[in-house]
Amino acid sequence: MMLIQIYIPNEVARDVTFALGDVGNLHIVDQNKEITAFQRTFVKEIRKLEIISQHLKYLQTQVRNTNELDITHHVILPRPTNATEMETLSTTISNHQIRVKELADSHIEMENRKSKLLETREIIKKARSFFENRTIQEQANRISTDDLDESPLLVEQDNLEAGINLSNLAEVSLNYVVGSIPSSKIAILQKILFRTLRGNLFMTDLPIEETFTDKNGDKVSKSVFIVYTHGSTLLAKAKKIIDALDGRIIEVTSDPEVYDQEVTTINSQVSDLANVIAQTKEILHTELYVVAEQIDEWKVRFKREKSLYTALNKFKQASRGLIAEAWIPRSDFETVKTELRNIEGASATMVQEIHTNKSPPTFHRTNKFSAAFQAIVDAYGIATYQEVNPGLATIVTFPFMFAIMFGDLGHGFILFLIAFFLVLAEKKLKNVKKDEIFAMAYDGRYILLLMGVFSMYTGLLYNDVFSKSMTLFKSGWEFPTDFQEGTTVEATKVGVYKLGLDFAWHGTENNLIFTNSYKMKLSILMGYAHMTYSFFFSLVNYKFRRSAIDIKGNFLPGLIFMQSIFGYLSFAIIFKWCFDWKDSPAPGLLNMLINMFLSPGKVDGQLFKGQAFVQVILLLSALICVPILLLYKPLKMRKLNKKAQDEGFKSLDHKDYENMVRDFDADERSAMYISQFEEPGEFEFGDVMIHQVIHTIEFCLNCVSHTASYLRLWALSLAHAQLSTVLWSMTIANAFSSDSPGSFKQVSKVVILFGMWFVLTVCILVLMEGTSAMLHSLRLHWVEAMSKYFEGEGYAYEPFKLVSFDTDLAVDDGDENND
Repeated sequence: MMLIQIYIPNEVARDVTFALGDVGNLHIVDQNKEITAFQRTFVKEIRKLEIISQHLKYLQTQVRNTNELDITHHVILPRPTNATEMETLSTTISNHQIRVKELADSHIEMENRKSKLLETREIIKKARSFFENRTIQEQANRISTDDLDESPLLVEQDNLEAGINLSNLAEVSLNYVVGSIPSSKIAILQKILFRTLRGNLFMTDLPIEETFTDKNGDKVSKSVFIVYTHGSTLLAKAKKIIDALDGRIIEVTSDPEVYDQEVTTINSQVSDLANVIAQTKEILHTELYVVAEQIDEWKVRFKREKSLYTALNKFKQASRGLIAEAWIPRSDFETVKTELRNIEGASATMVQEIHTNKSPPTFHRTNKFSAAFQAIVDAYGIATYQEVNPGLATIVTFPFMFAIMFGDLGHGFILFLIAFFLVLAEKKLKNVKKDEIFAMAYDGRYILLLMGVFSMYTGLLYNDVFSKSMTLFKSGWEFPTDFQEGTTVEATKVGVYKLGLDFAWHGTENNLIFTNSYKMKLSILMGYAHMTYSFFFSLVNYKFRRSAIDIKGNFLPGLIFMQSIFGYLSFAIIFKWCFDWKDSPAPGLLNMLINMFLSPGKVDGQLFKGQAFVQVILLLSALICVPILLLYKPLKMRKLNKKAQDEGFKSLDHKDYENMVRDFDADERSAMYISQFEEPGEFEFGDVMIHQVIHTIEFCLNCVSHTASYLRLWALSLAHAQLSTVLWSMTIANAFSSDSPGSFKQVSKVVILFGMWFVLTVCILVLMEGTSAMLHSLRLHWVEAMSKYFEGEGYAYEPFKLVSFDTDLAVDDGDENND
């Protein structure tokens, strides 16, 4: 990476920035960090663009809500427009938004008016049926006239035996109220009215078959009610209660002639409104059709425009132009210079390199295959600039560690098919809106593909396919043919199985003991190999930085410490596998390792000649490495710092800093360049010593804990195999136990149990167990392997890149922070 400075005249600032954004390889440095976002130069332009973005979002919503629009088009963006053209486009979009909003609001308002007219018509019709129903009138005439508040609050209407016939009392006035209310509130209305009016009422209701739109735009079922009571006071109370429950009251008369006139008037109004609504909808659709044809292009233009001004706000203001600073890959420098030369009127634009000791951003070139693996590493931490990138090794080790835990030929094949489909359909699925889980699967499709392939390989080695074994080659064991049922027999070794585990082990009594021992030792070997090659990456880092102190004080003693203990254990495992221990008991490696520390020089069960002496030498080597790890680097740095001070430098870091600046010629040491250098702080021996103590303790303890952590490879592999066996035996294995083979009953049983087995296999063993194994593999990389060499103190290279048409369509419309 290199830091460049670009001087851009004001006249061509917009064109130059557009060109740089189209190239998309400049990590722009914000030179106005001390200035708030509201005080920057182009804040007004960004505010205008945000307003237009809200207009576009509203128009997009209206287009999506209009199902009748069916538009398929392809937009090719022309060259960037100038500021005047963007201003004209902004006015056009604002005008479209105003017209669409007016038409949409008018349409909604008229639809609500039509809905209320239809509701009123239904109320009038139902009320007419109330007035014509004699039973309702007779019940209404039996209303209590107790004005002394003595009627009980919870008396049922059917038990109002004290009611009197109001037709015999001319002095008592009978009133009623008619209206509609949501059907869900009818029962509540009845209870509240009965309690409030102390039973002095009669109420009945009828449901309306149609649904109506409420004030929130939701469809609601309503019912028409009529409430009879006496006196204006009780009637007023009833109306207040109805209003509180979102009820609607209308004036309805019992006169048939008036009823016919009202219905005729409403029908005429509904007809007129329907015509106006149809015309308004047609005009609205025409307007939206014009918008829909261009809105995708508008969205991209204004997102690009917003990205442009966001970048311009990071530039420093000069007297007649802008000064931009940016990190760029050195291999892309000539591309930028060529692009700037092609811009008309940009001849005054100047580009020059700035020498600096600032830490550049970390940039790893990836493609669609390697990007997902790099994302695994970046999720843990961004690599320090120019340190070894773990992403390349992760392409192999991540799926392989997963496959050791997930090893099954059948399950791996299912996972491979899922990933293979995602790979084949990647172009079709690229711009499809995805939920979070599916997006993760799509982005990691190549990881899943390799996980499936490696799982098929390890499943072949384990000789395991859906918990069953495969007889690919002749077995290396031979069982006797003459034995009685129920007796235990022992096989005789007659050869060696050509690939993986012998199928003869499957189903034997000591199968679990054998596979336990085999997979446990295998996990130790895999962990040792993984950590050792990871530790050698630290040597690559130290050599690149020419840090002899770290090589002598960290790498070499650390390597000797690790190999003296766990390298020796791995050697012992392989050595033990190479011999036949039939005639003598095999030594226990765990006890051997424990006695190596507790009883040096003592060996119980010799593995090879001179073992005791070798173990003592290895133990002493490991112990000697601990003080070297602890003291060499701090003491050496203190000595070098004292030497630098004797030479007249302030400290060791200042010596390196001044030597670096002195390497540049006179022009490069001008004020503009020197200002890009950060002067180092003071050398503190205490800080270096504390850091080294922590590093030494962590390294020594982690060598033990991390090696033990790789036993998860063994544990999850056995758990997966046993769970697969249990699932097979509890489902599909029972399908073949029928006494009537070939019958309809057995065929049905096979189909049902196979369906159960397959669904449970995919859901539990492939998805759930696969996710678990993937997370454990992730932990082995992040903690056990990368801790041996990975610093992860860098920051990501984020180039300024204007959004393109294809990428923008794949982004949710609500995401305004994509730039």
